[in-house]
Amino acid sequence: MANLPLLSVLIWLPIAGAILVMLLGSKLQDGGLARWTALGVSVLTFVVSLPLAMGFQPGTAEMQFVERVPWVARFGAFYHLGVDGISMPLILLTTFLTPLVVIAGWEVIKTRPAQYFASFLMLEGMMIGVFAALDTLLFYVFWEAMLVPMFLIIGIWGGPRRVYASLKFFIYTFFGSVFMLVALIYMYLQQGDFSLAGFYALPLGMTEQTLIFLAFLIAFAVKVPMWPVHTWLPDAHVEAPTGGSVVLAAILLKMGGYGFFRFSLPIAPDASEALSGLMIGLSLVAIVYIAFVALVQQDMKKLIAYSSIAHMGFVTLGVFVVFRIAAAATGGDGGLLAFQGAMVQMISHGLISGALFLCVGVLYDRLHSREISAYGGVVNTMPKFAALAVLFALANAGLPGTSGFVGEFLVILGSFQGGFWIAFLAATTLIMGAAYTLWLVKRVIFGDVGNAGVAALQDINGREALILVILALAVLLLGVWPAPLVESMDATLSNLLGQIMQSKL
Repeated sequence: MANLPLLSVLIWLPIAGAILVMLLGSKLQDGGLARWTALGVSVLTFVVSLPLAMGFQPGTAEMQFVERVPWVARFGAFYHLGVDGISMPLILLTTFLTPLVVIAGWEVIKTRPAQYFASFLMLEGMMIGVFAALDTLLFYVFWEAMLVPMFLIIGIWGGPRRVYASLKFFIYTFFGSVFMLVALIYMYLQQGDFSLAGFYALPLGMTEQTLIFLAFLIAFAVKVPMWPVHTWLPDAHVEAPTGGSVVLAAILLKMGGYGFFRFSLPIAPDASEALSGLMIGLSLVAIVYIAFVALVQQDMKKLIAYSSIAHMGFVTLGVFVVFRIAAAATGGDGGLLAFQGAMVQMISHGLISGALFLCVGVLYDRLHSREISAYGGVVNTMPKFAALAVLFALANAGLPGTSGFVGEFLVILGSFQGGFWIAFLAATTLIMGAAYTLWLVKRVIFGDVGNAGVAALQDINGREALILVILALAVLLLGVWPAPLVESMDATLSNLLGQIMQSKL
């Protein structure tokens, strides 16, 4: 495997598979062969990604599985790929979830199934490219290209207001990306090429760093999304098909957090420190205020969407609270704990949010309603589904023993070294998360059978059980044994923390 361009295979295999699925879909009306081809390609991509984890060396912060060949020589752009402890887990999350999304849409998607599955394969390749790119121009190409398949997924297979939601999604994310492009071009003019490592070494003044940080902030804050640029997410989730909601919440949102780790902190460390108070404030607003917004939702998808915004607030809090921890000079390893918590939270939220949206999809496929009031007493007719749904709900509330507890606990533990009130406000999510999640469970799952529609429900079938059980095992495994994930990112995060703390103008 040492001589295999593993990252290129992971990027281009699903993209080539998407083209093949499109061709097969045009030949057969029912799309059966296209479905099986999409599943085979997505499973093969996941299998190919396993050597990435097995061959990864956790004790070094250096980039691994590096590929570098000339691309656009005139502009000093290279096809440059590599992974470290930040990007490797996110690539595995992408390849792990994509086959489950394909299986989830197996019977549900009746219209243009080949194009539907091809869009997800194309999206998978682009997302892996974002996480693996070490050339900033290549990164930007993948970053923008992935908007197209997601735009189509929402706009073609979404709900009644799908056109509005897809346009809002595209405009928000594309608008933010324009500012990032301006920052990348500015640094290219200073350096002469688009090397990400070269950007880290640029001697930027405080004014330059501040402007670059703000440009990145607009792009990454929209993607997370942070308050107040979060309004596109609930609309996108409500109108997207189940698979689109899963990928959107589980992977696309993580690209904002990844951008802060990969770009904002190492390129503009002093500006990051100077503006850390703003970032912590916005993160706490997302954690506290958005939790109250989630509490009053009547649509299950909207509730989970707002829950995602609140939980992603933990990611940005963990990223920027390290500067307060350093300023407090309390000693200990609070900064590293906060970084680890942010990363674990991204992976954990990907699993839990994906599972919750799949649970909503299971119910919607049967009653064609997302309204909480349309249900009640589901446990009486769907006991297997109810058991799994309650598990994911408790994980979303941060129950110890599930992955939802690990990331939030690490961030809160680190935040205590940066200030009691920061940690206190962050910890309110354990109360509010339990409030809106258990309120949802009480209204939908428990109680007497709500109506004739619920009384006629059939429990999950083998296909649905396979998806949910796999995710349940992943949530429990990460909850009781997070050590392999944490150890894989330790060296990278420690190195990043050392770099940003040593950088003083």
